[in-house]
Amino acid sequence: MRYKEIEKQSGYRSSRKRRSEAQYDYEVYHSLEEIQSWMFMMNTTHPNLVDMFSVGKSYEGRPLYVLQLGKKRRLQKKAVWIDCGVHAREWIGPAFCQWFVKEAISSYQYDSVMTRLLNQLNFYIMPVFNVDGYRFSWTTDRFWRKTRSKNNKFHCRGVDANRNWKVKWCDEGASSHPCDDTYCGPFPESEPEVKAVAKFLRKHKKRVEAYISIHAYAQMLLYPYSYKYATIPNFNCVESAAHNAVTALYSAYGVRYRYGPASTTLYVSSGSSIDWAYRNGIPYAFAFELRDTGYFGFLLPESLIKPTCTETMRAVKAIASGLLKKCKTDREKFPYI
Repeated sequence: MRYKEIEKQSGYRSSRKRRSEAQYDYEVYHSLEEIQSWMFMMNTTHPNLVDMFSVGKSYEGRPLYVLQLGKKRRLQKKAVWIDCGVHAREWIGPAFCQWFVKEAISSYQYDSVMTRLLNQLNFYIMPVFNVDGYRFSWTTDRFWRKTRSKNNKFHCRGVDANRNWKVKWCDEGASSHPCDDTYCGPFPESEPEVKAVAKFLRKHKKRVEAYISIHAYAQMLLYPYSYKYATIPNFNCVESAAHNAVTALYSAYGVRYRYGPASTTLYVSSGSSIDWAYRNGIPYAFAFELRDTGYFGFLLPESLIKPTCTETMRAVKAIASGLLKKCKTDREKFPYI
């Protein structure tokens, strides 16, 4: 099953060309080149709602593209950051980020919730965070997880981009050995991809209300802390948002997600992006672990892209909608760690 699935997902599709937005198939996995071409196309065809920019370059020199979604306004709007593809082999992530953009744009002015969200918020969408690793997972090793940076002492390449953030760096749940899948890197933000996103988020942290990172797999919705067993100061607000998101997700197909602090719901890990985002003043920081619970694992079939993205869309909309309602903890009073 495994080899057939790998062949089905990447083998015969690598040379496809897309001519127009109408022909773009959101129910298949796309190569990095296809995703980047699609981003340019969305930027060109929807100038009233979409802006495209780069936050930097990857280790191998590829641009790190982000799409900004939202109705253009003079006033500075609150924002939501969503990144996908932090771990190269988790292909359902980039598929969701594309699905989110497509749904947001196509339902704007038809769906009252989406209209309100795009009018009142900006969404920063990064479909492929780990561009070098994602491309490598298409060309060479379908199960590659890390970035592609070189290590001087070892022949092993790459760093776990979700252990490289400057928060309890290289502590429990991260490895100091360059050959391990959870290698934390030689120092915090050693990876240009992590450094670029951290720099962007630091610059805009007063406006970014929510940070959402899309991973796979386990069917979970996680929030801080990852690195310790402790309750976050604004627990009630975040727990309520997670509950509403998981309920909305369940309403699509009856798929159950567990939710809670990452340390107790999944495992302890240090140097994670959600802990970093939270520590840097973003009050809502979430990591989704999408379908499934292990039968297909990283090889989620293309037939499951649509239902997975449809239900996840409901969850993300619930989180974003919640931001427009005031939770009891005012941001100004929020005691950051």
